[in-house]
Amino acid sequence: MDSPPAARPNAAAPDLRAWLDVLAGRGDLAVAREGVGLIDELAAIAKRTERDTAVLFPRPSGHAIPVAVNLFTRRAWVADSLGVSEADLLPRFLAAAARPLPSVEVAQGPAQEVVHTEVDLLRQLPVPKHNELDSGPYITAGLLIARNPVTGVQNVSIHRCQVSGPNRIGILILPRHTRAYCRMAAAAGTALEVAIVIGVHPALLLASQAIAALDEDEMAIAGALLGRPIEVVKCRTNAVRVPADAEIVLEGRILPGVLEPEGPFGEFPQYYGPRAPRDVIEIDALTHRRQPIFHTIVGGSFEHLVLGEVPREATLLQHLKRSFPNVLDVRLTLGGTCRYHLAVKIDKQSAGEPKNIIMCAFGGHYDIKQVIVVDKDVDIAVAEEIEWAVATRFQADRDLVLVAGAQGSKLDPSSDDGVSAKLGLDATAPLTDDPMAFRRIHVKGEEAVDLQTALVTDPAAAFARLMAGRS
Repeated sequence: MDSPPAARPNAAAPDLRAWLDVLAGRGDLAVAREGVGLIDELAAIAKRTERDTAVLFPRPSGHAIPVAVNLFTRRAWVADSLGVSEADLLPRFLAAAARPLPSVEVAQGPAQEVVHTEVDLLRQLPVPKHNELDSGPYITAGLLIARNPVTGVQNVSIHRCQVSGPNRIGILILPRHTRAYCRMAAAAGTALEVAIVIGVHPALLLASQAIAALDEDEMAIAGALLGRPIEVVKCRTNAVRVPADAEIVLEGRILPGVLEPEGPFGEFPQYYGPRAPRDVIEIDALTHRRQPIFHTIVGGSFEHLVLGEVPREATLLQHLKRSFPNVLDVRLTLGGTCRYHLAVKIDKQSAGEPKNIIMCAFGGHYDIKQVIVVDKDVDIAVAEEIEWAVATRFQADRDLVLVAGAQGSKLDPSSDDGVSAKLGLDATAPLTDDPMAFRRIHVKGEEAVDLQTALVTDPAAAFARLMAGRS
């Protein structure tokens, strides 16, 4: 694999605060008035501003700790946080996943400047309630770091965490790596030691979403993304290692055999995940920086969607390229919640190939519900371009792939407890000897036009002068 794209200076930003400085320095960080309510009001402002700006909320509901939101609601911001161009974003992630950089343990770090062994989460932290029917305040941007009780290898992931008591958290754990570690701990008759880390550099959040194998430490992928090892410290009450420069750390244990009600909660498909008995974390200690910052992600917001988009795209692109080197790019579309609908751009070589690519994509991740394959002249970053390809190059009786009864997302409300149909559309042009059959129209010189010189700066005055000569 090629070397990772060269990083711009802000790629070395050490922590969340440095990224906030970048946003503030270029006018992409707004500051709310003091005292915005943590229940609903903060999330309402975040939703209204998510297409435009990140927001910092000082003294929310009178709490001393500020809350940051909308930290990367645009794909370009994700690239900026890593110091690469948007075009280099997926290659950078793939290179980091291929050559992870293990973390380095240090004796102490800012994350443990203040230590609380008496924990009262809602008193000590500004935890917001987001969507209208959420069951209460949720920690949504916390990295759950779990340690394999047999090998000691760590896993980093993000789960919805409902604050259900002073030191108690209800958590949705899907059947992935954290669940596997829970089973190992339960088999040994012990609780699973974990930490919830809030307020880290975006690279750590991105790496947590990598589709990695069991016992591949996502923190090492984050280190490779930044070009430097992540410094970690050992928790005060368990053996989990956490980023030394994190803002806030909750140390605790997932209790074996204990289930308590959790939910509903507004999820990425823009529906509520239901209330049900869920696992429980008991928090043993809370550590944080002096004057920490709390990061939250509104459930179902652009930040929620984009966070999962890039790592999944990188993994799917790698998966497809193994069998089809002529796959050029992939995009999980915003309308498909950056999870369910995949667009694939290819340099088509033979008839029938797009259908093979569609079936390969379904095997890349069970969340994928719809795949549209398009030619290399289609810009898959633009939804209208994809729709145009379907409108002009797809025929349902010839180009449709339908798979019934496959595994899908349990969070898709249209599925039958996760059993879902898969839909594939070959929206590529048929291979033909007629070069004009599917040639797109093009205006010569369009790309070279400089609008600053081609158009006047005061069109109203120019129009008035033009019309004055015609009166």
